[in-house]
Amino acid sequence: MKKTAAIIPVSRFTQAKTRLSPALSPPERENLLKAMLKDVVRALKDSNDLVLVISSDRDVLDFLKPLSVKCLREEGETDLNGALMQAVAWCSGSYHQVLIVPSDVPLLCTGHVQMMREIAEEEDVVIAPAKGGGTNALLCPSRKFPMRFGDFSFFKHIKEAEKNGLSFQIFDSFYLSLDVNTAEDLGEIMLHGAGTHTQKYLESLGLSVHSHRGSDRLRVERSKNSLKRI
Repeated sequence: MKKTAAIIPVSRFTQAKTRLSPALSPPERENLLKAMLKDVVRALKDSNDLVLVISSDRDVLDFLKPLSVKCLREEGETDLNGALMQAVAWCSGSYHQVLIVPSDVPLLCTGHVQMMREIAEEEDVVIAPAKGGGTNALLCPSRKFPMRFGDFSFFKHIKEAEKNGLSFQIFDSFYLSLDVNTAEDLGEIMLHGAGTHTQKYLESLGLSVHSHRGSDRLRVERSKNSLKRI
């Protein structure tokens, strides 16, 4: 199999999941990110030659050192794609391809990674879409493939593959499409995340999930304080 480095970009703990601020306090959001990171690292470590985390936050890198991953400090003031290109450049001399996974995809499992790597033996690029048109996993060559993470990045990555004459395959997975940005996403993780650090952490907060017939299909509540609804 092609030698593969997995890359996880991680934002600052103090900026963790701000869209969840109506539902979770800052310490809860930070601990949620830590739980998701553990799940993502666990899924990647068993099926890749290297797991590399890049972040501008020393607290993030210090937290991950005991998990036996390579930690790379982001250089300069840059955006997500700039940070990823730094990490890809670091990998390009020793690895044929890189697998980029965000830090908030806790339902990723080793089986998904193995299937993507098997596909990559025949295809140049493998792309797993996220809800809303994003990218929740990108397996691509470690050279000459621009990162296009951001709004509707799934379609942008397909265009990059086509523009560079690279073959690609879409890896369509319900579990990989679930990243965590809303209270309803928390409910999905609680329903489908058996055995994950993330589900265990959400349950420790006293959260419970209920079916809902409104605009959101799921309602998440704090069962230890039934008056507080998320």
